Amino acid sequence: MALNRLSLCMAMALPAMAAAQQAVGTLPAVQVQSEVASDTTEGSGQYSTAGKSSTATPLGLALRDTPQSVSVVTQQRIEDQGLATITDVVNNATGVSVNQYETHRAQFTARGFDINTLMIDGVPTSWEQAWSSGEAMTSLAIYDRVEVVRGATGLTTGAGDPSAAINLVRKRAHSKEFTGQAELELGSWSQRRAMVDLSTPLNQAKTVRGRVVAEASSKDSHIDLLHDDSKTLFATVEADLTARTQLRAGLSRQDNDTRGAMWGGLPVWFADGSRAEWDRSKTTSADWVRWDSVTDTAFAALEHQFDNGWKLGATYNRSKRKADSRLLYLLGAPDRSSGLGMFTWPGSYKVATTQDDLGLQASGPFEWLGRRHELALGFTHSKQKFNADSRAASGGLAPDFNNWDGSYPEPTWAPLSYYGDHTVTQNAVYGAVRLHVAEPLRVIAGARLTRYERSGDDAFSAPFSMKFSHEVTPYLGMVYDLSDAVSAYASYTSIFQPQQERDIHGNYLDPIEGKSFELGAKGEFMDGRLHASAAVFHIKQQNLAQSTGQNIPGTVPPETAYRAADGAKSRGFELELSGELARGWNMTASYTQFKATDADGADVNSIYPRRLLKLFTTYRLPGAWNQLTLGGGVTWQGKTHTDALTPLGAPERIQQNAYALVGLMARYDLSRQLSLQLNVNNVTDKSYYGMFAAFSQFTYGAPRNATVALRYKF
Repeated sequence: MALNRLSLCMAMALPAMAAAQQAVGTLPAVQVQSEVASDTTEGSGQYSTAGKSSTATPLGLALRDTPQSVSVVTQQRIEDQGLATITDVVNNATGVSVNQYETHRAQFTARGFDINTLMIDGVPTSWEQAWSSGEAMTSLAIYDRVEVVRGATGLTTGAGDPSAAINLVRKRAHSKEFTGQAELELGSWSQRRAMVDLSTPLNQAKTVRGRVVAEASSKDSHIDLLHDDSKTLFATVEADLTARTQLRAGLSRQDNDTRGAMWGGLPVWFADGSRAEWDRSKTTSADWVRWDSVTDTAFAALEHQFDNGWKLGATYNRSKRKADSRLLYLLGAPDRSSGLGMFTWPGSYKVATTQDDLGLQASGPFEWLGRRHELALGFTHSKQKFNADSRAASGGLAPDFNNWDGSYPEPTWAPLSYYGDHTVTQNAVYGAVRLHVAEPLRVIAGARLTRYERSGDDAFSAPFSMKFSHEVTPYLGMVYDLSDAVSAYASYTSIFQPQQERDIHGNYLDPIEGKSFELGAKGEFMDGRLHASAAVFHIKQQNLAQSTGQNIPGTVPPETAYRAADGAKSRGFELELSGELARGWNMTASYTQFKATDADGADVNSIYPRRLLKLFTTYRLPGAWNQLTLGGGVTWQGKTHTDALTPLGAPERIQQNAYALVGLMARYDLSRQLSLQLNVNNVTDKSYYGMFAAFSQFTYGAPRNATVALRYKF
């Protein structure tokens, strides 16, 4: 009932905003001359975009025409908030959150469920979350924007979750003049960063253009021993082969070298069952721990536009990721006075993942019953090969953890031996059509037919193989224009997601199946520079993996056993306002609330926050002070919890109370090209958990910190 009232209120409020805009008039239009492609956000200075998105459907629709919740983190927001990694974006984007359960591994979530697929330029990439370190720390230096579509996106991603799709959109080599920028940044914990981004035509006719981005950073951490070095390289070329044919190609490398990463977290309890409180700099790592990864990617896209408006495109993407680690895990609960009682578990893994993606798509308009409609048809092929080897080593009793300083000696590692491998192959054909049924009504219908196969084995279980043929994912959406500025929409899609979690016997759980519904309204104001939306959603799932709190016998390191939860549901609503409220005043504000339960009414994924409030705004002062831009914001989340057993075997709830993190920024333009920017995060120095989850462990979030960036634009 509350959701129905909310939907009705928003349907009434959005037209009122449109009327108010007409009543007070609009500011004089500002003409911006730019070489940028229409869908890019760099150079716009905006927190919203009038460009098109293909994250939810393959039709390439504007945000208002997409019958799902869509948010875009633009280049201006990335610069203003000092966002450096994909984890930073998720922490600040509407309706999504981060379960940062280790310093270098994280789970992204939305609407109560995991996000297991990241997209790059609309190409889904499987995220081996359990083995990841580099993905969560992916630099934003090579991306123009990040699109977040909440709800199921099976039409574009194939096997997928009802949570969200995160699409990283690369920068383009579109400039026909030499341009670019350079940045130098210093920050807390000895942070140092340098970046250069240059674009230029490569021939006299300017039909061939190039772009190069290079970034290097080095920083310590609020956590003892932790140090990160990263390097990012990106080169891309665009060539106009003819007036209607364009070729894009490029290479990128993300190189992360980490020392002192935590594998696991800090103990929640002492051995006597009393709660432990640690300094926020406390670590379980050792001075020899390292976790390095390199990801190399090559991509190409060819597109031809015909005279009748149809486009034919082909894309290819190959990504190779290698990682090598030497880690230390501490388990158990220490004695309160002596600090003894914990055990060490060293682990070393060398992993390699190769993924190839091929896509073909044809799209364009057609006439039917006197109206013009759009159609998209395509084929996708994806194949991922994963291999892991390990080095065995002996653990033992840990020394006094109360005075742990990471000087624990490195063990003697055995030679590499086989740990496991698997191959995942997806082939799919899809189609989607947008029918202009009447002047205010558009219907989007589509389906994806997927063949999914996963096979492999590991050192602790028999070989496995799972095949799912002819899995159909339907999609249906409707958009109805209530006025020139406001639309109402509804959408439905089904869910199919094979799982990697295993039960207590080591068997893989059956795939998740379910349905996702969404109803909402969207408004577009200030000549498209301001977007508002409201949505209610209802998700139903079967076979959702939930932790049993036990380990699968014989797995090293211990692997959590899961059970399949029947009748998992998530119901809630979202509100968002993003864009330019007045000249020089940008804002993004959102609120999300949901309830996620199983068939018995018990909470599922209770460590994921049910309430999220995110706000950030900047204002460029007028008149004589127009060189100064001031900004600030807050991210707030409601309480979360998990239930566990103390070292004495007594059940107890671990709870993170609601908390807010405040950030401030200021930028001063020293000249038309040179600016100086200050960002301060966690201004109030709030102490909060970064995670609390498996094995009764937790980590702390970062205390107050600051960065100063000097930016020069050519």
